[in-house]
Amino acid sequence: MSSGYDEEVLGKAYDSRLMARMLRYLRPYALPVAGAVMLLMLASALAVVGPYLTKIALDEAIPRGDGGQLAFLAMLFLAAIVLAFVFEYAQALVTTWLGQRVMYDLRTQVFARLQRLDLAFYDRNPVGRLMTRITSDVETLNELFSSGLVTVFGDLFTLLFIVAAMIQLDAELALVTFSVLPFVAWTAFVFRSRIRAAYRDIRVRLARMNAFLQERFTGIRIVQLFNREEADLERFRFLNNDYLDAHLRSITYYALFYPIIQVLTAVALALIVWYGGGAMVQGAVTIGVLAAFLDYARRFYRPIQDLSDKYNLLQGAMASSERIFRLLDREPAIRNPPRPALFPIGAPGEIRFENVWFAYGGKDPDGGEADWVLRDVTFTVAPGEKLAIVGHTGAGKTTLINLLMRFYEPQRGRILVDGVPVEHLRMRDLRGRIGLVLQDIFLFSRSVSYNVRLGSGSIDEERVASVLEAVGAVPFVQRLPHGTAQELGERGSSLSVGERQLLSLARALAFDPDILVLDEATSSVDSEIEARIEDATSRLMRGRTSLVVAHRLSTVQGADRILVIHHGRLAEEGSHEELLRAGGLYRRLHELQFAGRRDDGVVTGQ
Repeated sequence: MSSGYDEEVLGKAYDSRLMARMLRYLRPYALPVAGAVMLLMLASALAVVGPYLTKIALDEAIPRGDGGQLAFLAMLFLAAIVLAFVFEYAQALVTTWLGQRVMYDLRTQVFARLQRLDLAFYDRNPVGRLMTRITSDVETLNELFSSGLVTVFGDLFTLLFIVAAMIQLDAELALVTFSVLPFVAWTAFVFRSRIRAAYRDIRVRLARMNAFLQERFTGIRIVQLFNREEADLERFRFLNNDYLDAHLRSITYYALFYPIIQVLTAVALALIVWYGGGAMVQGAVTIGVLAAFLDYARRFYRPIQDLSDKYNLLQGAMASSERIFRLLDREPAIRNPPRPALFPIGAPGEIRFENVWFAYGGKDPDGGEADWVLRDVTFTVAPGEKLAIVGHTGAGKTTLINLLMRFYEPQRGRILVDGVPVEHLRMRDLRGRIGLVLQDIFLFSRSVSYNVRLGSGSIDEERVASVLEAVGAVPFVQRLPHGTAQELGERGSSLSVGERQLLSLARALAFDPDILVLDEATSSVDSEIEARIEDATSRLMRGRTSLVVAHRLSTVQGADRILVIHHGRLAEEGSHEELLRAGGLYRRLHELQFAGRRDDGVVTGQ
């Protein structure tokens, strides 16, 4: 099985370009990094002190029966252990702090980028994948910085200090000890690719399982409605078992790798005993040197095992960093102009579409045929006018709103607000003048008050209360246990669809827009709430330019002018009565909806 979530493609185990870019995140913390490396160096140096003190005790203090020197050596040994503990503890604190700071910086940067990317990007990328970028991938880099990147220096320092100490004590015996290293390197090379593949399998299968769980829990009503519980349980068993198998393969490789390294370590110790023991019999090596070598050998192969673990961590970090940097390098398709224009003083709110062509695929008309959603659309909305846009599902009505808000950009033609092309305006200025109420209602899981003002400091509770009253939302808000302070749950799940729509309308009005846009704003409410919204909006639209996108024609009959969109083209234009008399598409739509029928128990057509 493959899906949009199966994106765990392993590239290079080490990429110097990516590593250099990751290291740039440590620049603001150069002093803590230097401190951590220094602490690691000191702790690594202290690691060689113990065996050397053992050598002195066996070769000098014990043969002479010098109890004072033995006590002094024991105190030095204890001091070395305590100091090593202090240095390692301080280093762990510093590196963990570094990892958390870098993770904070990266997560903030990724979130800021995601906030500014255009909607077309979100059309192509599942939300689950983006959540992985800002959580799992960033956490992997945190592990690299806190447990891998800096601590690798500790392993390398330990190896270098041990090698130097062994060569200083006896170069020949050191060469005998290192004779096992080629076999260690070969073992690491053989297991590296297998462990790497197992790592990839685990990540891919985990992504599949998470995607399955997210989808099933989100659609639990459908699962239960169609009695799919047993079938989905079987599917989950398969995915879970696949994930288990991948983990077991990984455990098998590790279960083989570490014992093999331990066997090779034992071989190295045996070689030291054999060669060093023979040399000691001949008087070439002392018993203290032999004991020190045995201790050094045990300590020497432990960092090698750690470096193998760091390799797997590095592999994951390279894959995660590549995905994160690919996201950070993506420039928004829709950006603010370098020199933004300003609205004229006292701008009244005129909207003009001029020969607009648009396709979600992004092809220009001159570049060949495309799946055009809008075709050469031209119209003007006068200041203060209430314009309605109607048409069949898929005709392109909502696309007009998306282009006006500059969520997308047309391939040809232009859109002007108060005579200024929208691409010449800062998006903040453009969207700040327009209040938009969507058919797909989204509420945050915070309070009623927050959902109306979205945390804006310029909107006080008095303003919140007034807009709630204006849209007729006060009765149901007062029924909530905590009123406007009531937490709404995920996507406002504690409210009905109609109540959520009223809050969405109140939110748009709270910011006092010059232009009000309703995109199927009453499509999901009953006739009573629809009438309440219609009454409120008719008063609130007074003095504002208003666009009403509607499927139900009952909501647009009072509009100053109605546009009929058909297959992406402007088919008809006029008032409700004019379009009925014309006998065209609008009349056919009207007859289909209202001829001799009642909508929600209320007569809506004539």
